[in-house]
Amino acid sequence: MKNLLMNMKEFYKGRRVLVTGHTGFKGSWLCKILMYFGSEVYGYALSPNTEQNLYDICRLNKEVNSKIGDINDLYKLKGFFKQAKPEIVFHLAAQPIVKEGYKNPVYTYATNVMGTVNLLECVRNIDYVKSVVNITTDKVYDNKEWCWGYREDDMLDGYDPYSNSKSCSELVTHSYIRSFFENEKLPVSAVRAGNVIGGGDFAENRIIPDCIRNAIKKEDIIVRNPNSIRPYQHVLEPLIAYLLIAKKQFEDYSYAGCYNVGPNDYDCITTGDLVDLFCKCWGNQIGWKYKEEIAPPHEANFLKLDCSKIKAKFGWNPRWRTIDAIKKTVDWTRVWLNNEDVSLEMIKQIEEYITSLNSDW
Repeated sequence: MKNLLMNMKEFYKGRRVLVTGHTGFKGSWLCKILMYFGSEVYGYALSPNTEQNLYDICRLNKEVNSKIGDINDLYKLKGFFKQAKPEIVFHLAAQPIVKEGYKNPVYTYATNVMGTVNLLECVRNIDYVKSVVNITTDKVYDNKEWCWGYREDDMLDGYDPYSNSKSCSELVTHSYIRSFFENEKLPVSAVRAGNVIGGGDFAENRIIPDCIRNAIKKEDIIVRNPNSIRPYQHVLEPLIAYLLIAKKQFEDYSYAGCYNVGPNDYDCITTGDLVDLFCKCWGNQIGWKYKEEIAPPHEANFLKLDCSKIKAKFGWNPRWRTIDAIKKTVDWTRVWLNNEDVSLEMIKQIEEYITSLNSDW
């Protein structure tokens, strides 16, 4: 694996890479890795949607060639493509919150569906892009609440507006591949990742950011669905997988496809167990309590991914357990609370993760 990782660093060094949604949590971490690899990074996204946000805190606003714009603005997006001339594109721009999808379904569909159409239209009309990865979600599947993981060929049909809009994003991607990209041998992959954890996530209605906000205030953490099972993983797990997929399909078209990226089965745990781990790592006698919602919006109770395909095709395997992901998140948060260098902490964690990629991966 050390040789593969060295090859990845050599591959990305100096490459022009465009990241949509670069001002978000995952986008910021992805940009940080790409900068670490020596890429020329271009980002297109709306301004961060929270006052406290990772993009500004880790000073990416001073490092990335950034364009603030709406993914629904096709004219503006096309102009930025012409300026950036990317070889590789990672599409992360989205409305990513389930509960927000119930509040604003029109905006959710417009951003997650037409945003994908606009991105692929830009790619279709230029010849310098050589690899595209569309990041969707583990929630794209028709969830039957069964006890085994969903595979890439299972039916897509997300239940709620967010999940369904990401299913539609994948259908759009499949159509563009068949209609326009297959003949050109332009590799485009869709990647479905599980729930991510990591330092710098300030989103509303996500369990770990909610835990941190309450822990800082020394209040009990409120948990809505303590028995729901989710595939939790550190944010670096799927991001390294995205980079690996983009590289391999750039070099060999046959690697393009749909991939699940999630933890091993033993790290698909209940939300209650996740919060217990957080309380243990945070300390200071922080606790949690269940609060039943009145007429809550529908959310799946059980969700796992079968990641056999990416393991077999790429030799990929998750490296950090859920407890490791929580510890790294708490470490980052304490650096931030102490007004220390969070950018340096991100580089430290990236290097620690890279070190974990030993030869038996």
